[in-house]
Amino acid sequence: MKITKSLFHAGVLGLSLLATSVMAAVPAAEADKLGKSLTPMGAEMAGNADGSIPAWKPMPKNAGSVDSKGFLSNPYASEQPLFTITAKDVDKYKDKLAPGQYAMFKRYPETFKMPVYPSHRGATVPDDVFAAIKKNATSTNLVSGGNGLENFDTAVPFPIPKTGVEVIWNHITRYRGGSVTRLVTQATPQPNGSYSLVYFQDQFVFRDKMKDYDPANPGNILFYFKQKVTAPARLAGGVLLVHETLDQVKEPRSAWVYNAGQRRVRRAPQVSYDGPGTAADGLRTSDNLDMYNGAPDRYDWKLEGKKEMYIASDSYKLDDPKLKYSDIIKAGHINQDLARYELRRVWHVVATLKEGQRHIYAKRDFYIDEDTWQAAVIDHYDGRGQLWRVAEAHAENYYDKQVPWYALETLYDLQSGRYLALGMKNEEKQAYDFGFTATTSDFTPAALRQDGVR
Repeated sequence: MKITKSLFHAGVLGLSLLATSVMAAVPAAEADKLGKSLTPMGAEMAGNADGSIPAWKPMPKNAGSVDSKGFLSNPYASEQPLFTITAKDVDKYKDKLAPGQYAMFKRYPETFKMPVYPSHRGATVPDDVFAAIKKNATSTNLVSGGNGLENFDTAVPFPIPKTGVEVIWNHITRYRGGSVTRLVTQATPQPNGSYSLVYFQDQFVFRDKMKDYDPANPGNILFYFKQKVTAPARLAGGVLLVHETLDQVKEPRSAWVYNAGQRRVRRAPQVSYDGPGTAADGLRTSDNLDMYNGAPDRYDWKLEGKKEMYIASDSYKLDDPKLKYSDIIKAGHINQDLARYELRRVWHVVATLKEGQRHIYAKRDFYIDEDTWQAAVIDHYDGRGQLWRVAEAHAENYYDKQVPWYALETLYDLQSGRYLALGMKNEEKQAYDFGFTATTSDFTPAALRQDGVR
């Protein structure tokens, strides 16, 4: 059942709307910090006082080897954990954990653990993307009450954010290689660990990487996304198409689905907000994909500031092609022996459902890595104020392509004891293929029928 959040004080709501309506660009003198005291992406260049978080040092493109399928070797394979957090000593580290992470130790005291390794801050993107980010800092503004962007170029509109919604926009628009085609799997295990896999073939292209993109007339599209289910047989052939917009108040996201059984293309307005995620057995919403996606208009966003926190990073071990999916998927949660955590600085943003708006999540707490603008952990609360679901992303740097992204996304349901794991590719014939090229005609409803033929 959906929840309506009400009883906001009018004055507080008015201030919130005002805060997200003002211009967000910063003065040139402040933007000049990028590449100096701040990294070109907007993180603090320096490490912390005791050295447990190092200074930023960009990862070279040859940090490791790349196999014939595109899988990366682990540059940190020789490192051992500094320590491992378990349920027995978790209280000692509680101040550096999200409430959801802490709850996982309480829910699974015998099996959940966090191996903590030395921290590395190597995330980087191509120089032209860094240049676009610096340009954004002085030119990109919020529009439609904070729910859209103007004068935006490529990635990360607000590298020096002042409000919570600006941090969220950085996550939504962050650089993911410009374009990619990928083969990934999704599992939704039962509490006893039994599971079946759903196989996806994804195509994902930002507007400026389309062959027919006109920079003089960029339009309102942010990216195009197409997802085809290839297995199991009962689901195979279904295709989802999304045109993601920059200002979803002015022009809502457009989505279509092709149903292979009916051989029909239909509009899919349910592919947004808390509409059901594709083949997810009710364990994720549409806006849970990529940790969080879509229009931010249903929430008020409060920036709590930065904190140091243990998050899953440099997850090359978890992405090893020598692993089987059964090595990863276990009862209650993934195999935490394969996880790697590092101490990082994160932005903390609290999203509270606006008065009169509807969503199954009444509140969400976001913890977003300062180096990449990727959401690392998101805690989801139900209408009673109870912690319900915990999303945790296992990030890695695709160093050969200079793309920070995820190796695996997880979403744990603390109430049912089930979870969702999305993005595994260990057993697939290739890793992510960046540099995918397309035209807008490849992402039209008319193209879905051909894509969906079994």
